[in-house]
Amino acid sequence: MRALVCESWRDFDALEVKDIPPPPLRPGAVRLAVEAAGVSFATQLVVAGRYQRKPPLPFVPGTEVVGRVLEGPLPAGTRVFAVLDWGGFAEQAVADAIHCVPIPAHLPHEAAVAFPISYPTAAGALLWRAKPAPGEWVLVLGAAGGVGLAGVEVARAMGCRVIARAGAGKHAALAARGAEVILDSAQPFREAVRAATGGAGVACVLDTLGGPAFDEALRCLGDGGTLVSIGFAGGGIPTVAANILLLKNIGVAGFNWGAYVGWSPGDGREAHAPRVRALWARLLEWWEQGRLTPEIHARFPLEGFREAMAELRARRAIGRVVLTPGA
Repeated sequence: MRALVCESWRDFDALEVKDIPPPPLRPGAVRLAVEAAGVSFATQLVVAGRYQRKPPLPFVPGTEVVGRVLEGPLPAGTRVFAVLDWGGFAEQAVADAIHCVPIPAHLPHEAAVAFPISYPTAAGALLWRAKPAPGEWVLVLGAAGGVGLAGVEVARAMGCRVIARAGAGKHAALAARGAEVILDSAQPFREAVRAATGGAGVACVLDTLGGPAFDEALRCLGDGGTLVSIGFAGGGIPTVAANILLLKNIGVAGFNWGAYVGWSPGDGREAHAPRVRALWARLLEWWEQGRLTPEIHARFPLEGFREAMAELRARRAIGRVVLTPGA
């Protein structure tokens, strides 16, 4: 089969597409013919050996796919989305059956790529961590990215009001998804948030960026608010002065979706599976109701992996970028 192979820790652009044997099928797993696979910033860290979890070399990167079942405990031909440990950037991949979810026939396979990781990351951060109430304000940083755009939609599905911050040229997509206030990422935003909320601040910040935006966002929280950190696409890893948390009566939480799907020490995928699958079911229900509209910015064949990552590095993407290994 054709696959993108990482043989040593290296820059993403230095990877190569090769012909390799299909991965072996392990107990409790499903073999998939991959139709689409999601590309993310984190993939660069994984292949460079800079991610907190390092696959054994050599390996095929890619952790979120949509495909059809070839063999395993699920019926052959079933269309599913799946989250993987790695192996998604290939014509075939193997995923745990507990992490394969059948998808509706009318959900396009490329759009379904948003469901294994992007939507549950946003939903877990909001539903399990921050827990904003209907009518409360949520500020989303990096709101046009894969997880950020999902965060806007999930917050709206929860009945929250949304302030979205993103680069110029991406604002129309945010307005279409119900963001009431849209801020340009090139401008300071604390005073704008204060004005939009009548001085009360927001109940929650969904932070996909880190870096300098983190500090300003922290000061946008209202009494009892929570900033949930879910990524550092904007640069450095910030630190928190504890006196700000005390004086403003606010909190900071982290949310790592990988901890629920087996990517952390101790591997709790089996224990977390019922909760994970319940969240996926809720997200698919919201999609059926028209509350979620996955955005696919661009699609590339497997050999176009460099061009796919270039879209993310240049911050041109609105929503997800996908590879189509089975095309």
